[in-house]
Amino acid sequence: MSNKSQQEDQAFIKALSEMLCEHDLAEIRLKRKYSDDSWMNLRVTRKAPVSAAPAAAAAAPAPVAAAAPVAAAAAPVAAEAVSDDPANLPGAVTSPMVGTAYLAPEPDAPNFVNVGDSVKEGQTLLIVEAMKTMNQIPAPKSGVVKRILVDDGAAVEFGTPLVVVE
Repeated sequence: MSNKSQQEDQAFIKALSEMLCEHDLAEIRLKRKYSDDSWMNLRVTRKAPVSAAPAAAAAAPAPVAAAAPVAAAAAPVAAEAVSDDPANLPGAVTSPMVGTAYLAPEPDAPNFVNVGDSVKEGQTLLIVEAMKTMNQIPAPKSGVVKRILVDDGAAVEFGTPLVVVE
């Protein structure tokens, strides 16, 4: 792939990322064909707001672009790294699956944990519903809950930071 094609692809991906923000979309997927034997799959996603202050998170959405080349002629496109990623915090507990996060066992019940609570290793922090199954997310270590990074009923993906336990 020529340098010009690579620059066009990067501009195309940037335009898709901007479209995500403008239209409040979570993801765009498409297949781009260059020739009969050269194409790439493209998935552009936007991370969901993870802070307790949705207004601050909505003011600065973090688009992430990634390209998966299929043919040898297609060059990979690098994604920008997010330096303030909560998943990089020490003690971050991430989602082991795609699903819906719930902070309490039932709608009117108190949360499993709150910020400032002491937790023991194995204690349930929250649940993630996946395919009508409630999966308990245990604390990986004993400590104090420093941050809860998801809202009750929020959709989460594999690897989404949920809670910080230090």
